[in-house]
Amino acid sequence: MINSYFLDIFKTVISGLILIVAIFYLLKPYLDKLGNQSVSSINPNANHHQSLQLQAYERLLLFVDRTNPVNLLVRLNDPAYLATELHYQVLGEIRNEFQHNITQQLYVSPNAWEIVKRIKNETISLANSAVKVLPPHASGFDFSKLILEQMSKMENNPYDVAAALIRDDARQLF
Repeated sequence: MINSYFLDIFKTVISGLILIVAIFYLLKPYLDKLGNQSVSSINPNANHHQSLQLQAYERLLLFVDRTNPVNLLVRLNDPAYLATELHYQVLGEIRNEFQHNITQQLYVSPNAWEIVKRIKNETISLANSAVKVLPPHASGFDFSKLILEQMSKMENNPYDVAAALIRDDARQLF
């Protein structure tokens, strides 16, 4: 049971990584062309600023991916954790990721930054609500399972929606 659960999570993570690599290689010629255009542009400071903006949007997308419970729980998984211990680890990881990216708000739109804050708060809320309903000595596996069940009941995956909104926001730079 546990092995098939982690195998399913592993398959999901691997498929996501393959999708990201495929998208990168599909967009690479366009990004190379854009890079060549910016080099020949008259205002190098504007190009540098746009480069910083794109990097900031990349960081926000990475934040959304890293705080997605599917990825977060796989990364932090330790069979020895109790639910409360895993909960503590999840909250710490979310806060660390957020603090690591807090300066990116200088380079992105207020809308994109608001999306990141909302994802952070919703993920913390999801973890808090899951740990509250579990018995005191529940396992980390029970905690992970409950969070993933709650996510599966959502009509739209908020992490996919957030990533799409951030990508749309970044496209406005072009």
